[in-house]
Amino acid sequence: MIGVIGIVVIFVMVFGGYTLAGGKLDLILKALPFEMIMIGGAAAGAFIISNDMSGIKHTLKDMGKVFKGTKWKPDDYRDLLCLLFELIRIARANPIGLETHIEAPEESEIFGKYPRVLADKEAVALICDTLRSASMNYDDPHQVEEVLEKRIEANMHHSMHGTHALQTIADGLPALGIVAAVLGVIKTMSSIDQPPEVLGKMIGGALVGTFLGVFLAYGLVGPFAGKVKTVVEEDAHFYQLIREVLVANLHQHAPNICIEVGRQSTPGHCRPSFTNLEEALKAAKRDAA
Repeated sequence: MIGVIGIVVIFVMVFGGYTLAGGKLDLILKALPFEMIMIGGAAAGAFIISNDMSGIKHTLKDMGKVFKGTKWKPDDYRDLLCLLFELIRIARANPIGLETHIEAPEESEIFGKYPRVLADKEAVALICDTLRSASMNYDDPHQVEEVLEKRIEANMHHSMHGTHALQTIADGLPALGIVAAVLGVIKTMSSIDQPPEVLGKMIGGALVGTFLGVFLAYGLVGPFAGKVKTVVEEDAHFYQLIREVLVANLHQHAPNICIEVGRQSTPGHCRPSFTNLEEALKAAKRDAA
């Protein structure tokens, strides 16, 4: 919703201010379809050239994040901590029993309690692969932390593709606007024998290209890229929390301490209170009993 409000504010302020200053929208509206074909079409073509099909789909999907916001909500962080707590307790008490949960998480009753976490393949893989490595005596906390860090960085790099692609388009739009404006000037020069009022409208129409390129770059596409980047970085905290808890587990801290490390690593606006998390962990213990 906040994204829609922002777009409305941009259009109202720009075109409302132009109209209040005495500008005539009919000139812009007349030139807009042709300028949009040139600028938008060239931008779309450049986007297709610079991305493969998976990159195109990824970017288009990421644009929805401008309106949806972050994937992970405060309840999801609490559920993740409860899930990790239950898995760590089982790993300490019955390592053999843990295998049934990490080898087939989709069939695990523990993972099944937290469907939103279970639905995220990367989060589940991160948890299961790390716990599996620990069960194979690959338990050097520093080594595991380094491996997890590299994996999270690789996932982050992939997740950032959409924002990089959008920012590249935003950087090129002002230049494409100039291209459209130059073409408009060329058209105007071919009609130099026309009266001044006709030439004035033609020049004004040509300048719509420059306006449109700059407006799209800094008013829409650039902010879209910035918002996508913010959302991706925010969602990355979810996976970093998994790393912090599982590394603390490898240091043989008590399960409650491991979870507290994770709680402290949670972003402030999503961090469950100590009391709220404690109640959720007690409920998880009762269910497991």
